[in-house]
This record gives sequence, structure tokens and C-alpha cells, in this order.
Amino acid sequence: MFRLSHYMQQLLRPTPPRRRSGPIRPVVIWNLTRRCNLKCRHCYAVAADHHFPGELTSTEAVTVLDDLAAFKIPALILSGGEPLSRPDTLNLARRAKSHGLYTALSTNGTPINGRYADQIAEIGFDYVGISLDGIGATNDWFRGQAGAFEAALAGVRACKARGVKVGLRFTATNDNVEQLPELLALAKDEGVEKFYLSHLVYAGRGNKHRTDDTDGSVTRTALDLLIARAWDAVQNGENFEIVTGNNDADAVYFLRWAEARFSADTVAHLRDHLEAWGGNSSGSGVANIDTQGVVHPDTYWSDYAIDSVRKRPFSEIWQDLSDPMLAALRTRPRPLKGRCGACTYKSVCGGNTRIRALQLTGDPWEADPACYLSDNEIGVETSDAMTAPAPLTPFRGQSHDPTHRFV
Repeated sequence: MFRLSHYMQQLLRPTPPRRRSGPIRPVVIWNLTRRCNLKCRHCYAVAADHHFPGELTSTEAVTVLDDLAAFKIPALILSGGEPLSRPDTLNLARRAKSHGLYTALSTNGTPINGRYADQIAEIGFDYVGISLDGIGATNDWFRGQAGAFEAALAGVRACKARGVKVGLRFTATNDNVEQLPELLALAKDEGVEKFYLSHLVYAGRGNKHRTDDTDGSVTRTALDLLIARAWDAVQNGENFEIVTGNNDADAVYFLRWAEARFSADTVAHLRDHLEAWGGNSSGSGVANIDTQGVVHPDTYWSDYAIDSVRKRPFSEIWQDLSDPMLAALRTRPRPLKGRCGACTYKSVCGGNTRIRALQLTGDPWEADPACYLSDNEIGVETSDAMTAPAPLTPFRGQSHDPTHRFV
């Protein structure tokens, strides 16, 4: 995750960069269940509204949670499917908070009614991320259910009314990116504190629909809009944060934006901060536990299992570098190939999202096909073997047809 607003602050109010030291303790994204009342086009978990056998029991989940707390992970994100469709999710959240864990909820927002909203506020969730993929009928088409937009928006308002920090999460594709300005306006109108733009990752249904991914020019336009909005908020002291996910080239794009506007010393300071962050953190700063208790480098690596919390504690699994992929993901620089290997900014982006390269080439160390920067911009000498990846599909600039049948 690239914290655009956080790093933008360094341009106005610089602070010394903080580098990681000691054991690597990741933010853990825990998919508690695959059950979900919606059926989103890009769902990496391929969730559906029925019971999935083999999910961790409540007793097993408590054991895992207590281990995560003892391991002192920096944050826990409860996700799904729809995590609120699991009966004990809020009990697990209470226990997490009793341990002093930063606890967030990643939800589609539609189940948050008065009863759930009251419990969310009482538990003291540090953050609730609610997903919207457009305005009105566009969101409903993406999420496979009529009325999903209004229900999710009601969830946003219910959380806000109870003083819960809430943000909007948006996955950009060719079918909805034109509504990004409206979603940013909605976030401002509703007083939400955070906006998260996720680039499409080729996993689960996202892989099935990967030709919906935005091409480079469209991605740039979206980033220009986010940077302008973040800059406006930072200058005006607004309590509004913009972050992006799943394309760490965003950090490089932002750094080049700063290079065109600030002094060399200021840009060098910003780059120090970005290199201390290090870009993509799959297998290091981020981990995933799936519904069956299997540990993955992140939520999109569902086909790669490191081990299972049913066999040994997460804290033990995460510190054991005998797993070759886990060890390679933590190597800096990573064993990158092609444009990513030759890139002069790989210390900033960390090689971007490896799962896209794996899905398209069968090699996790090949170039990320969603990098939207040119060879010249990343300091790569153009050759037949190293050219900017072609867009997966041309952007047609169409408005989405809300009469399209649900997927």
C-alpha cells in the first residue's frame, strides 16, 4: 500500500525517515470466510453466498488471534468474503482490541445496519474500509446486486454517525474509472477520512477479467487526479488521506511529480522516505491467512501456500525463511528480470506486484505488466527485450451500461 498523503506531507513538513529494524512483523490480512452476499467481478477470494467447508473454527481462530497478538503484529485487518457474514467476527474483533491490536474491518458495507454499527462502535474498530466500485447502478453491476450502492452508503453513514473512522475503497477498471471524480466528491461530501484506490490484481475473478484493467494513459490520469486531491487536502489541513494499492509504481510516479516541482534537496529527502518504505511488501510487511488457515505472502497469492496455522503458529511460520519464496520476497533487491530488474527506481517500488507477472508469464520475477511508466522514465535503455508492456486492452472511454446483466 502506497500512502500518498503521508509521503506528500514530507514535502511540506519533513521528518527523518524511519527504517525497519528487528524481526519483520507484518500487517496481517485475515480472510475469515469466503461467504459473501455479493458477487464482485474482481473478487480475489471468489466469494459466494453459501457455506464453504473447512473454515477455521471459533476455537482455532482464537488460538491464531492470541498468537498474532503475542507476536506483536502492527495491525490486523479482518476481511472475507464478507467478514460480517461469519457469526463470530465481532467477538474476534473484541478479543483483538482487548489485546491492544490495531484492528480494521474490510467490508462491502451492506450488512452494517443499526445493530452492527452499534457493535462496531462499541468494539472500537480503528478503521472500517467500505468498498464501492462506482456510483449507483455502476457499483451494483460490479457487485452483482441491485441496491448494493445505497446499502453500502447507508453503512458509511451509520459508521460516521457513531464516530467510527471510515474510508472508501475503489478498484479501478476500464468500466468504472471515469467515476473516480464522483467518488472523491462523495468521500468529501460524506466526511470520510480515507480514500483507497486499488489497481486491478490478476487473482480470482480479477484474473478472469484482467482485460478490464486500465491502460497506462488512463492510470496516469487517475493518479494525476489523486495527487491533485491529496495536495489540496495537505495544503488545507483537511483530515483526508489518500492511499493506493497493488501498483507500487504509483510511488515512482509521485516522486517524478515532485521532481518537477520541488528542489533537489526536498526530492532527495522524499526519496529517502520512499526507499525506507521499500515498495511492495508481499511476504515481508504484509501477510495473509486464508479461511482454511493457510498462510500466503499476501491475499493475492492464494495458489502459493507457505504453511498452515493448523500445523504451527503463524509467528513461527513467518520467521522461518526455509520457504524459498518467502526468502526471495524479502531479498532486497529482489531477483527481478526485464524492465523491473533494470529499473533505477526498484529501491522505491520493490519490483511492484509480483503476482501479475506470475499470472501472465509463469515467472514471478518477470516485469510487472501493469507498470505504466516508460523506459525513459525509469532509466531503462530500450531494447527489444525491454519495452514498456502493451496495454491489455484499449480504453474505450465508454460509460458503463447499467442494464448489463449481473455476473
